[in-house]
Amino acid sequence: MSEVAWELAHSVDAEASPAFVWSFWTDVTNWDDPPAQFALDGPFAAGVRGTTVMPGRDDRHWAIVDVRRGESFTMEMPLDRAVLSFTWRFDAVTDRRTKLTQRIVLSGENAAAYTEQVRAGFGSTLADGMKRIAGLIERAEARTQSAG
Repeated sequence: MSEVAWELAHSVDAEASPAFVWSFWTDVTNWDDPPAQFALDGPFAAGVRGTTVMPGRDDRHWAIVDVRRGESFTMEMPLDRAVLSFTWRFDAVTDRRTKLTQRIVLSGENAAAYTEQVRAGFGSTLADGMKRIAGLIERAEARTQSAG
């Protein structure tokens, strides 16, 4: 295991069932982070590659490296002699409330070269981003329930 150069985690509760949260968030078409767009080269499973497209920037490629259905998944973005990983956990608080946790880890022999860029990109935005995601999930489940 390579040394961790930077890491950050944040948790937030969503008023949504664990099953809905898992189903919704493992569908990358629901990842709402304008202007970024996300795509997978197959089903949401370990070994599948994904792409993040941002206007005016090179595409970023990543892979899903671990999936524990209903519980967690980890994605890794390779960098030059470093890796940026994103682990999502989904813990049932009740049958109608789910704790979402995202852990971001920058590691590898050249990770220090990316520390400031990663810190600037995620350090001050992770908490608000997680709150926004929880709200997105809550609204989506409410729409599903009112439609059905």
